[in-house]
Amino acid sequence: MCRSVCLAGFICFIAGLWTISALWAQELPRSESETTDFELSDFRGRPWSLADFHDKSAVVVAFLGTECPLAIQYSLRLQEFSERYADRSVQVLGIDSNRQDSLEKMATFARRQKIEFPFLKDNQAKVADQYGATRTPEVFLLNQDRKIVYQGRIDDQFGIGYARNSPQTTELIDAVESLLNNRPIDVAQTSPVGCLIGRNRDSSDGESNLTYATHVATILNNHCVRCHRADQIGPFPLDNYEDASAWSEMIAEVVREKRMPPWHANPEHGTFANDCSLAADDERILLEWIAAGSPSGDLDQLPTAPTWTNGWQLPREPDFVCHTSPRPFTVKATGDIKYKYFVVDPKFTEDKWIQAAELRPGTLSVVHHILCFILPPGAQRLEQEVDGFLVGYVPGMLPPPLPPGYAKKVEAGSSFVFQVHYTPNGREVTDHSQLGLIFADEASVTHEVITTCAVNPRIKIPPHDAHHKVKARNRHPLGEWEVLSLMPHMHLRGKAFRYEAVFADGRREVLLDVPRFDFNWQTSYQFAKPWTIPVDTRIECFAVFDNSSENLNNPDPSAEVRWGDQTWEEMMIGYFDIALPRDVADRVRQQFRAR
Repeated sequence: MCRSVCLAGFICFIAGLWTISALWAQELPRSESETTDFELSDFRGRPWSLADFHDKSAVVVAFLGTECPLAIQYSLRLQEFSERYADRSVQVLGIDSNRQDSLEKMATFARRQKIEFPFLKDNQAKVADQYGATRTPEVFLLNQDRKIVYQGRIDDQFGIGYARNSPQTTELIDAVESLLNNRPIDVAQTSPVGCLIGRNRDSSDGESNLTYATHVATILNNHCVRCHRADQIGPFPLDNYEDASAWSEMIAEVVREKRMPPWHANPEHGTFANDCSLAADDERILLEWIAAGSPSGDLDQLPTAPTWTNGWQLPREPDFVCHTSPRPFTVKATGDIKYKYFVVDPKFTEDKWIQAAELRPGTLSVVHHILCFILPPGAQRLEQEVDGFLVGYVPGMLPPPLPPGYAKKVEAGSSFVFQVHYTPNGREVTDHSQLGLIFADEASVTHEVITTCAVNPRIKIPPHDAHHKVKARNRHPLGEWEVLSLMPHMHLRGKAFRYEAVFADGRREVLLDVPRFDFNWQTSYQFAKPWTIPVDTRIECFAVFDNSSENLNNPDPSAEVRWGDQTWEEMMIGYFDIALPRDVADRVRQQFRAR
């Protein structure tokens, strides 16, 4: 039975939106190599050179980008570092070598991140080439003789697909302290983690028949632009040639490694309407286009761009809108924030049938996820409502409208309970997210949609266990109804998840297999065609958890982990939406709620 244990968490991208479990390996310049002076202008036009800091004992040259999520995080760390070492003769210089970053973007970035150290523009990436810099953020520590004595990452708190509460290693600070105290630097090189620097590349328009205008724009429109456009969760836009070509090498990397587009279902089981994975031919076209230098083609012949709304992404303006909290919530700059729960009375005096719903974050950069549950009239706590899930927000996922004649029911007198997961981004901000609803005409509703689940709240994951298995199944056999979607949920130690149908005669069928579960992308897998459940069928779910140190998301491998709402605890829930005729819906709902 799904009680309050069905309160789940979704996560977004840190920063989210990228997933990998190891650092990149690359060729690094030999430490203590000579550097030459350079002269670059900052975003205000003032020229700077290394010689301007001849009196400094050390200089940290940091390559940054205005749109890279990790560069955004670590620019705050670098400003703190600059202030900390200002009286110890250490100078920080920021350099932007991305061709896609204009002086205006740099100025906005510096103002937003409150950067006070010089932030310089490296046109043509000449200084990046001189230093051998490849990614943002990437730092180079120069000693008094201006030799490179450390190169790589700043620390290991933030990575691709993970964020720790605090760093476990602090390579830059360790190197600076050793340098200032005349000690040998123990670690002189590490692999930087972040976005590839967007360098100018030679295009072979005359040699390749693959172009952005004719081939690539359509692929990006179909698979990427929904998130990668202005004011959406994607960290940089991909809806125009200039940005797509500048980010092309980064696109190639995430496509090769299957990190983007974010789709994690095993293709051997099930067909899903929202499958955003790249077809083999589309992947080939992208990679060949990038290898050819990202030729533009005739930009006057671009395909028709998709139509997007700047506000709601519902099929039309919502019939009802309310905020997820009574007043704006202040998100502190740093530290942990436990899940917030807000109760809002929509003041419905009659039953409402919901055909489409959307949760819209007020401040994208700090909202990990939002869940909305229905608290029925007379219920004092959410756990009294078994199947009250209405809609969720997670970056990149927008539940489609239900089919004609299908709707979720909100009884008169119900309240909404919102669970909101905030993640501080280094600046104090406020959030006032919203819920929008489109109502269905009750006379047209033939099927009620109910969200139920298979759940196991008796989780007990041993310390350091890299492959702990947990099983759950729905409590009541299902009738001859339809399953519309499946949505597995675990937290930071989640590793794999599988749904199986168990028929009355004992036969089994795999409905969904997620061999590499990713907490950053809590996807709802929408069946291309509703799956009709034979009578007396159960749904069983199988989950695997990784509580080892090899899991970079793991908050504490030494802890025994049990059930809990917070991300450092765990959950094991297999949600699924079922549709059943209205004449049996009330009876089935009461059956599901029964304790």
